[in-house]
Amino acid sequence: MAPQNLVKAPFSLFLALRYLKPKRTFVSIITLISILGVTVGIMVLIIVIAVMTGFDQELRRKVLGFEPHITVSNDSILRDWRTLKKNIEATPGVTAVAPFVQGPVIAEHNDRVVTPLIRGIDLEQEEKITDLKKLVKEGDGAFDLSGDSVVIGKDLADTLDVNVGDKITIYAPGNIRGILDEIKNADDETKKKTIADLKNDVVLPAELTVTGIFSSGRYIYDSNVMFLPLTVGQELYTLRDGVHGLSVETTEAYRAEEIKHAINNELAPPAFAKTWIDNNRDLFDAIRVERNVMFIILLFISIVASFCVMNTLITVTVMKTREIGIMKALGATTGQIVWVFLAQGMVVGIFGNLTGLALGMTLIRFRNEFRDWLAATLHIQIFPADIYQFSQIPAEIVPRDVATICVTAFAFCSLAALIPAWFAARLDPVKALRYE
Repeated sequence: MAPQNLVKAPFSLFLALRYLKPKRTFVSIITLISILGVTVGIMVLIIVIAVMTGFDQELRRKVLGFEPHITVSNDSILRDWRTLKKNIEATPGVTAVAPFVQGPVIAEHNDRVVTPLIRGIDLEQEEKITDLKKLVKEGDGAFDLSGDSVVIGKDLADTLDVNVGDKITIYAPGNIRGILDEIKNADDETKKKTIADLKNDVVLPAELTVTGIFSSGRYIYDSNVMFLPLTVGQELYTLRDGVHGLSVETTEAYRAEEIKHAINNELAPPAFAKTWIDNNRDLFDAIRVERNVMFIILLFISIVASFCVMNTLITVTVMKTREIGIMKALGATTGQIVWVFLAQGMVVGIFGNLTGLALGMTLIRFRNEFRDWLAATLHIQIFPADIYQFSQIPAEIVPRDVATICVTAFAFCSLAALIPAWFAARLDPVKALRYE
């Protein structure tokens, strides 16, 4: 039995390769198209899944490099925040807590007006939460919040046309609310006030000096956020000693949900805690759903490629009907005939996997260069930063995903070959020999 088994595999494989390679050419056009279909399917799947995975992971890294693990607020003002801060610091798993003031403002410089978010922080306490100083690159000043200073995002600085050392004027809700109140009272002679009186009741605009320009790599931060001293933020929002919330750092970012529940158990309503995942849940869920949907949709490319393999083998079966009849007449078993055609599908699947994997990895490696070439040569913008929030196309290759794609494509090719192989093996040798 052993010698027969040794002969069976080479016999089927020899005929499979012989059918894939005609006498007069190195490889048949039909075979080449089949391999190309599998190659394209695997290449596109690898690229898309790697980019979607990289987008998700890079977003998480950017968020964790800029936002705290947990934020505590009550949708208004925290007055007794110092006592609350001490209680949170005593929670197991919490490593640091820092106060912040955050909200929209109007910023003006040289008649250019934007509406960014300010984040007023105590830099000494905030550094225990996030290493913000690393966001300022060499030549862009320093992350210095001493005095009346401000550190703004790179894209926001370009919009306002400011450089380090320039001054910008910030108008906060406290300014506008006070002015509107005085306008409403303007008709009442008893309530009219002079400019000197208004200085005491209306929050005057803050003129701050730009000491640094940060670059986080995420467009939504770099184009919309400015940091300033906590005391300046409190003045702009007329909070006195209050703050809008507390930033909390934990021992492990992915344990934040567990620690959040422990903090909420100690908080008195309306105060509540939210994790960095809660704050960005819609975005993370959208990426996960899009990734799964893209995988399913693009998987149909591999299915289409498997139909190419099936059509190729059906063509070969019709062309080789007489040869199949001769083999069966000479004693070839059903299993040997099946393996002749099944091996063809497997060979196409193997070569398609190898070329698709190579091309996919190459394009992932040079994805940003390819994007720049498209923009410069064909004026096609892919992955614009203002939409996707990243200056570079992120990508992360997960071996398990690549293995799943390659194995699935190979299985499709093998199954596609099995159908014509089975019909070829069931041919009646007498009818096959009579086939014209």
